[in-house]
Amino acid sequence: MKKISILGSTGSIGKNVLEVAEHLGIEVVGLSAHSNIDLLEEQALKWRPKCIAVFDETQACELQKRLPKMTILAGMEGLIEVATIAEADFVVSSIVGARGILPTLKAIEAGKTIGLANKEVLIAAGELIMNAAKKQAVDILPIDSEHSAIFQCLQGECPSGVRRLVLTASGGPFRTHSLEELEKITPSSALNHPTWKMGKKVTIDSSTLMNKGLEVIEAKFLFDIPVEKIDVVVHPQSIIHSLVEFIDGSLLSQMGEHDMKIPIQYALTYPKRKKGIVPCFDFEKYSKLEFF
Repeated sequence: MKKISILGSTGSIGKNVLEVAEHLGIEVVGLSAHSNIDLLEEQALKWRPKCIAVFDETQACELQKRLPKMTILAGMEGLIEVATIAEADFVVSSIVGARGILPTLKAIEAGKTIGLANKEVLIAAGELIMNAAKKQAVDILPIDSEHSAIFQCLQGECPSGVRRLVLTASGGPFRTHSLEELEKITPSSALNHPTWKMGKKVTIDSSTLMNKGLEVIEAKFLFDIPVEKIDVVVHPQSIIHSLVEFIDGSLLSQMGEHDMKIPIQYALTYPKRKKGIVPCFDFEKYSKLEFF
């Protein structure tokens, strides 16, 4: 049975990972959060992991009082313990921001397979992370839907046959707004993403298309390809998650519902596929696919 540890279990990705893990019968041996100890307490009582960490030391002390029979670790040291726990063979890196770099690097050095959902890890330290993974012969499996799509399309393909990678973008909630309407947008309207349910930071970044710029940088390091060979196309339906164009003119794409449980499960079961929890795709529901 696969055993996983989750860096950032109380966030959007972390909660989805736990749902998929339960479906697949995967054992969860490590959990961490920044400060949401209410949810982390629920997760700890349900999953009974061997290692629990809270980055916020004050909140870690509070959780320790609530769970006196469990050991609650704190700070960066606690995150590293979750990332390197001996029982885990797979570590999900879903901490938001550069805080995830060191725990992810330590997990790689410990020989763990990485399910990468934290794009900032590669944006801020891509060369360092990828070199460490190569040195340790560790797989870094993307959980971002776009990068998971490209990863799947590249399976069995020769790198020299790739003409370009094409990342798709929904265009966000303001794609059709006029300049006058853009002057009236609010944070709450920016958080109303038209297709994806995500954490607040990535949702705000998606509303400005900043997220897609970050994903281009992530793809550069993840697939070792120059940015000149990475393009972006707006695809409002978010059904085609990304594409690879080859030198013979053919295109491979990965399609599916806009549900993060699909790329999460692919990473957790790679290189195999298992029955998922997302319903079968309804073609009649998406009879129109647009690109801009």
